[in-house]
Order: sequence, then structure tokens, then C-alpha cells
Amino acid sequence: MKAFILDRYGSRSTLRAGEIADPEVGDDDVLVQVHAAGVNVLDSKLRRGEFKLILPYRVPFVLGHDLAGVVVRVGAHVKHFKAGDEVYARPADHRIGTFAELIAVQEKDLALKPKKLTMEEAASIPLVGLTSWQALVERGQLKQGQKVFIQAGSGGVGTFAIQLAKHLGATVATTTSTSNIELVRSLGADLIVDYKKDDFETQLSDYDLVLHSQDGKALGKSLRVLRPGGRLISISGPPDSNFAEEIGAPWFVRFFTRVLSWGARRRAKSLDTTFSFLFMRANGDQLRQIAALIDAGRIRPVVDEIFPFQSTNEALAYVETGRAKGKVVIKMK
Repeated sequence: MKAFILDRYGSRSTLRAGEIADPEVGDDDVLVQVHAAGVNVLDSKLRRGEFKLILPYRVPFVLGHDLAGVVVRVGAHVKHFKAGDEVYARPADHRIGTFAELIAVQEKDLALKPKKLTMEEAASIPLVGLTSWQALVERGQLKQGQKVFIQAGSGGVGTFAIQLAKHLGATVATTTSTSNIELVRSLGADLIVDYKKDDFETQLSDYDLVLHSQDGKALGKSLRVLRPGGRLISISGPPDSNFAEEIGAPWFVRFFTRVLSWGARRRAKSLDTTFSFLFMRANGDQLRQIAALIDAGRIRPVVDEIFPFQSTNEALAYVETGRAKGKVVIKMK
């Protein structure tokens, strides 16, 4: 099958278009023909080798964390999918590789595609949808009437998380540039801070939850906009020891993450707030709940641009500019 392959780590490394063997299909696996694949900042970070300590992929390997496609065949133990089903997924870590014509996905990580969406729209959802769900619903336990600050509202996670938070009944604040104010307002943002003109720390206070996706300076400011007892959930780091334990990392990785996150945890404690790091995980059950919300019209995808499969490197380069509104998608067929 055709695929885009990473041969070596590095900021200047491009993916190589080539032929590789079709995936092996285990008893609990579903073989999917990929029709579209989402492109994420995570793909760029993996390419640069930023996660080699906690996600030690051995090169060469195929990048790609989002897919929508059609089931080709299923393993002997698979019960809920059959050939011809239209599906979408974020494959589990160490099972990634959606920049390819075929991929084998564990049944538990797969869900039927939202009926209202095209393949390209569906491929834009899994990683950002699961990240938002696990941050706001599972860990943040966001409730009706609470206030949440979602950074970078026009980005992939931001455009989804704003809509999910509004569905949950929260008041939503976000940051964006002047040109994207109308976009985030249309998604439901109640308070919008133009980061080119204003400092969100002077505009926001007494928030219950922050979904942090920016740098360390923004993290310090974000802790100060929380109420006492408020929570900050970071998807951009630093990773903490709880995360290292969740993924079964060796002791030296747990120690290293404890050191990395010490400053953030100390600042949070001094303000009577809490800090935690979230690295989303694959989850087919949550994707099914997300699909129901999409088909009910509660959440809509935001797709900036669709690239043909042969332009995968160009799609990745565009994501790295940081200018995408919502998601960037690769179309296979």
C-alpha cells in the first residue's frame, strides 16, 4: 500500500512517499481503507522527536492520528463492525499510521462515522474531539453554570471544545486574533479576548476550569484567572508523573516528568488551584457519544483546508504555520 513514512526524526525531515506492506489484522482488529486523515500539531511534534522519551517510536514509521474510512475486513473476535461500515477513529498510541491507504485499528478504538458528515469532515474530529471530551467531561467534570477558559479558540481543539462546553451549559471565554473573532463567536464563545490587543489575565477572573494549550508564560497567567479550587488542564505540557504512570513509563521517566512539572504544580498549589497534564487516549465509546452530538446538530466540524494525499508534506507544513482555522485534512480518494 501507499504511505507517507518518517525515516528519521528532525525539524527538517519530510515524509517519504513509498510502498509498504499491508497491515496485519489481529483477532480484535478492524482493517480500514482510509478515505481521509486529519493532520495535527501532534504529528509535527512526533516528527521532530519531541515525544521520544514517552512515545519511543522506532523509525521508519507512518505518521497520522485521525481517520475516516470504510471497513475492509474484521478479525475473528470483532463483533460490532462489518465490511462496508463507514467508520472514524483515533488509533491508539503505537498503532498510529493514518497517512496510508490502509490501517488496522483495534475494535475498541473505532466508532461508526457521524452520518451527517463527509469523510473529510469526519476525519477532522477524532483527536480534537477526544481531547476536548477527556478534558472537559471526563477530567474537568464541567457543569452547567460554570465558567471555562479555552485558549486558542480558532484552533483544532478550540473550535471543538467551545461547542462542547456550550452544550454542557458552561460560560465560555476564549482567545483568538481579530480576524477569527466572528468564527469563535459563531461557535458559541461568550467572552472573546483579542490576544493581539488585550491580555486575557486582565479580562478574566474566577474561572472554574482552564483548558491550556499554549506556552509556559500563558500557563502562569491562566492559573491566576482561576477561582480558589479551580482546575487547569494542560494539553501542551509540561507532562506530569501521573501521566507517566498512566502510560506505564519506567521510573526514570516518571522522575523526569515530576521534575518537569514541579514549577507548574508549585504555582498552582500556591494559588489554591490544581494543575494536570492530559495526553488524550483512543476511545471508541467516547467517539460514539461525540457522533451522536454531531448528528443531533450540537457540534459541527470546522475544516480549514483539504489537501490531496500526494500533498501530505504540504498539509503538515501548513499546520506548522499555526494559521489554520479548525482542522486540516488529507483526502485519500
